[in-house]
Amino acid sequence: MIQIDDAGSGSLLGGTIIGVLRVETKEYEYEIIPLKLYSGENFEKKVYIDYVTKIIENIFKKMGVTKDERIEVCRGYMFDKLKLWFDKNNYNYFSTEIKEPLQSIIEKSFEDYAIKLGLPSSFITYTKYPFHFHRILKWVYADYKTRSKLCKEGWKSWKKYSNLEVAFNYEVVKSKNLLCLKCNQPIPYNSTVTVKMYTSNKLNKIYLHNNCI
Repeated sequence: MIQIDDAGSGSLLGGTIIGVLRVETKEYEYEIIPLKLYSGENFEKKVYIDYVTKIIENIFKKMGVTKDERIEVCRGYMFDKLKLWFDKNNYNYFSTEIKEPLQSIIEKSFEDYAIKLGLPSSFITYTKYPFHFHRILKWVYADYKTRSKLCKEGWKSWKKYSNLEVAFNYEVVKSKNLLCLKCNQPIPYNSTVTVKMYTSNKLNKIYLHNNCI
């Protein structure tokens, strides 16, 4: 049986991973919808959804998927065009909720991808919802010039929060487990640091080494 799912379509950070697993043999392949398809005219025309079909065609060729194999595909909107392609080409598919084993495998692929983009592994390990919009937004604002380029620019929520007014202050750190959100290195206890502040859904404070602003 073949399972097909996506990971990262709901994350502000990066593109989206489309993964395919042959359950019996554990053969697994994935490709990434390029981030550029989430901006400008590409986003408005939902080209990223069309790109899913291109990815699946490529992966099916690699894996030798036949039309006789049972295919379970995620029922989400990302696969709307793919299902039309399946119908046209007489594939044996079923639209359903994708669970294990692919669910954990593809989520790990997106985590690894996010780390390659620069998100600290500790951010994923120790944060309950590491890809929650406002958590990612805070990480982006810590190094806005560089990290804003990693966001899905077409999102309404990004347009709403991408140009917030930023203020700076200084505080003496009274926590022993604080990391600079730009360089991800420890901030010494009782040291004076720069605090970058902005208001989105609430007031946010980003603690930075003075040489990381």
